[in-house]
Amino acid sequence: MNSQHVAVLLNEAIEALNVRPDGVYVDSTFGQGGHSRAILRKLSAKGRLIALDKDMVAIAAGRALTDSRFCIVRSSFSRLREVLLELNVPQVDGVLLDLGVSAMQLQEPARGFSFRLDGPLDMRMDTSRGQTAAQWLASASEKEIGEVIKKYGEERFAKQIARKIVAARARGPVRTTRQLAQIVAKAVRTREPGQDPATRTFQALRIHINQELEELSIVLPQAVDLLRSLGRLVVISFHSLEDRMVKRFMRAMSKCESLPEKLPIRAVDAAQPKLRLIGKPIKPSHEEIRANPRARSAVLRVAERIETTRNANMAGAVDPRRGG
Repeated sequence: MNSQHVAVLLNEAIEALNVRPDGVYVDSTFGQGGHSRAILRKLSAKGRLIALDKDMVAIAAGRALTDSRFCIVRSSFSRLREVLLELNVPQVDGVLLDLGVSAMQLQEPARGFSFRLDGPLDMRMDTSRGQTAAQWLASASEKEIGEVIKKYGEERFAKQIARKIVAARARGPVRTTRQLAQIVAKAVRTREPGQDPATRTFQALRIHINQELEELSIVLPQAVDLLRSLGRLVVISFHSLEDRMVKRFMRAMSKCESLPEKLPIRAVDAAQPKLRLIGKPIKPSHEEIRANPRARSAVLRVAERIETTRNANMAGAVDPRRGG
């Protein structure tokens, strides 16, 4: 079985980071290290790269990378601030978040991520903690199951799938990926051409089990606060809910705080934007999608930390809504 993982939007992500040879960078989702190796090739002897991952297989792959400029920490990226504090790194020049599941995880049946391979219904990124998907499905109510599948999978047959799962578990535990895929197939009446009936359900359960959207909402503001002036935040998402969260966050951080009309406050004293949006969202080329079909839903967004020092020319500025 070929478990070779191809980093999606590799060249585009590295270009977006605008790597400074002597800079300090964070690859928040090491995976199999495609992005990390590309960043290291851009760094000088004074540069530094810190990688995070909570998957033990990824950690083993990272520890095999012997480079004095590189270190890897077993951690969720939601602990980014804490990890950098422990490493005595107050600020960085760039943060990369690749939110995709690696080929290594998808092609290992024991991980339970793929409906194409029969294995235990696990789905945990960190297999040392938390409930497996099988354990959650065994205890969750029909309503809870339906809500998770609808919310995270955007599945229009969520209620029917939840009903089938509850009926099936009454006859015996739902423990394997094949069992679940077969149950879902009986509940989903139609599906987009080329998409397996179980796609959205497996995606939803994985997101829920790993609290992926919650962790993303925690790490984004941390990343911005840790960036030096002109440092870059680069995020590659593979799901519409993730991309929507990233888009809204970056847009919000790129705008001035909205003030009530006629509020007696100088513009210089109002909260200033922290980010500048860089370019338009980037999607994989047709050539990349042909070579790596998993890339088809990827979206890359880039933002840059605005200079933290205030412009001296603004010292006496007033909010134009107040007049002179």
